[in-house]
Amino acid sequence: MVNDKTILVGVDGSHASYKATWWAANYAKHVGLSLQIVCAYSLPSYAAVSFDATYTAMGDDNAAHADAQEILSKAKAIADEQGVDAQTLIVTGDPSSVFVELSRNYSLIVIGNRGKGGLAERLLGTTSSSLPAYAYCPIVVVPYTDDEGNLMHLNNVITRVAVGSDDTKWGIRALQLAADFTNSWGAELDVITVVPSNTNLEDADVRHQFEEALDERLAPITAKYPDLKIRKTIVAGNAVETLTRASRDHDMVVVGSCGRGGFTGLLFNSTSQGLLQHSVSPVYVVPRKFVETEASRAAAEPDQDVQTASIDELVKEVPVDRAGEDVEREIESNIDPQAAAYRDRRND
Repeated sequence: MVNDKTILVGVDGSHASYKATWWAANYAKHVGLSLQIVCAYSLPSYAAVSFDATYTAMGDDNAAHADAQEILSKAKAIADEQGVDAQTLIVTGDPSSVFVELSRNYSLIVIGNRGKGGLAERLLGTTSSSLPAYAYCPIVVVPYTDDEGNLMHLNNVITRVAVGSDDTKWGIRALQLAADFTNSWGAELDVITVVPSNTNLEDADVRHQFEEALDERLAPITAKYPDLKIRKTIVAGNAVETLTRASRDHDMVVVGSCGRGGFTGLLFNSTSQGLLQHSVSPVYVVPRKFVETEASRAAAEPDQDVQTASIDELVKEVPVDRAGEDVEREIESNIDPQAAAYRDRRND
């Protein structure tokens, strides 16, 4: 069964993963969900690259387990600070494979992105192991810094959401989930359709064809959310560049991913990691496998089981004490330049 009451967030000891924990906890609190914080490691092959914490001895499972507990205690402090119920889990196994399997059992997974190294690189680095392209549930990728290495502030309230829209099944599902997400925050939704750069949108007939197709995709959304503020944009150009620009003045960018090919393929093939690597706001990815699995569940007979991963075989719940307040404050200062000011406002 899919656990739709809990958000899963992956941590590896990097500040990027703690920033992802902050985002996940903030969202979980807003929608009334709990949080499961997962630290994954594999011995011996990946012991040296699975953690940012100092690793002591290759193949020493006790040391790896202790490192994982320390990482989880820091992440738990971030979640506890926001008043979110958080379980801490340790996963043994290759993270890129394990998280794909875990995605069968959750409705949302959140990971941080710092560009290179650690968990983020293992989950985002190659097409063959890309979690956003091959997961069975939506993935939110939270950026740590911009392209110049500047630490970015994450808003605790979502006000503007952008979604890349096309007519694929996963693109349509991305539009639906973007509308749900936007409505839950009382935010505004910008629906962006990117067409080939050689398209003459100055031609009224050509533009009308694209507008008509977009309105058709939006019809169920406007019927479901008649009060939702929607802005429609059709541009000729590069999808990655267009949505990356949108990330600069939106709190979230939502896209569908088919893994390869078509408009969504432009975002997630070997050159397309562009959006995930350059976005300055979190990217909400709706994978093809998620859409196909949803359809399978909907078509299944009531007594027919749809494959899910055995959680007991993959994860072990490990209760940990939260890190001290001084450690928590240090982490906050390293993940958000406005953390102290935000905390002071919240406590007033």
